[in-house]
Amino acid sequence: MSTPTWHPDVLSLTLAGLHAHMMPIREGLEHYAQSHSQIAPVEAPSDAWLGQLAAQQNEHDQALFAQVNEDFVQHQKDPSALSLTQLKKALVTMARTLEFTQEESLLLAQAWMHQSHREGHFDPLKWPTRIKDFVPHEAASDFNFPRCENLGLYAVLPDAQWVERMVQAGVPCVQLRFKSEDPKALEREVKQAIQAAKGSSTKLFINDHWQLALEHGAYGVHLGQEDLESANLKDIDAAQCHLGVSTHGYLEMLKAHALRPSYMALGAVFPTTLKRMQTLPQGLGRLRAYAQLMSPYALVAIGGIDASQFKTVLSCGVGSIAVVRAIVGAEAPEQAVTTLLSHF
Repeated sequence: MSTPTWHPDVLSLTLAGLHAHMMPIREGLEHYAQSHSQIAPVEAPSDAWLGQLAAQQNEHDQALFAQVNEDFVQHQKDPSALSLTQLKKALVTMARTLEFTQEESLLLAQAWMHQSHREGHFDPLKWPTRIKDFVPHEAASDFNFPRCENLGLYAVLPDAQWVERMVQAGVPCVQLRFKSEDPKALEREVKQAIQAAKGSSTKLFINDHWQLALEHGAYGVHLGQEDLESANLKDIDAAQCHLGVSTHGYLEMLKAHALRPSYMALGAVFPTTLKRMQTLPQGLGRLRAYAQLMSPYALVAIGGIDASQFKTVLSCGVGSIAVVRAIVGAEAPEQAVTTLLSHF
């Protein structure tokens, strides 16, 4: 093994440089900090400002990254080279400072290293966005769920009456998220919702209750990560029922990708009070990276999104936005639908 050329402080310098240039991945996370500090929300920094920050490479950074890349090229054929170990450690630490979990930080570092080996050089400004860098040796899926095209405006609704109302309003995609411990009430709502959408152009997904969805012929089922463990995916696949899956970061996206679902929901983009979230809000920076990674799928952004944010969220590369309060909580829901549809 050749002797690494890195000097002792190259790790900290690499970390500092990577962190500075990866700041756009934090875009949108200020909403979370403000909501937890009870500070009045302020307008998010503009894309131009974030782009300027990301582009501020001084001569020292350029020289440092040139040295890192020189060592990477020199030692990439030797996985045990100290310089490669230092680089991966810097990538893990950088991801942790950007508020990714330890497990996701390791995943990101490995993907970045795979990307660098594949391209033959290390690029400090190229965030990994190819599935094959995250899953270099992926197996074929056991499932063949029908794919969705872009779903457009996606209304998440509390009961069948709301489903019927939004079908009549021309919402292209709706989800029945009915909560009850009464089996008869659940079946009644699912049947009524399916009947309301029948013969229309509106696509109806049933949240959680996949057995009832299959029994009564729903267009699709939407499952959270916890529901994937208990649902009979083979039955859903055999019925050629469309499957949507909730995801909250890299690990869950890759888990969903292994199933090849009809669409993926990415969230929560912004803080939401509608349900207790186990993960941090993702922000717009992460949403852009996620949308690039999962571009083969129809993608639905969800979580705390209102009409004023539609244009920015859609510019991240998703083709659909799911809303709850923007419709159900509106004074004039049909008028709100018209406004929201105008963004697509």
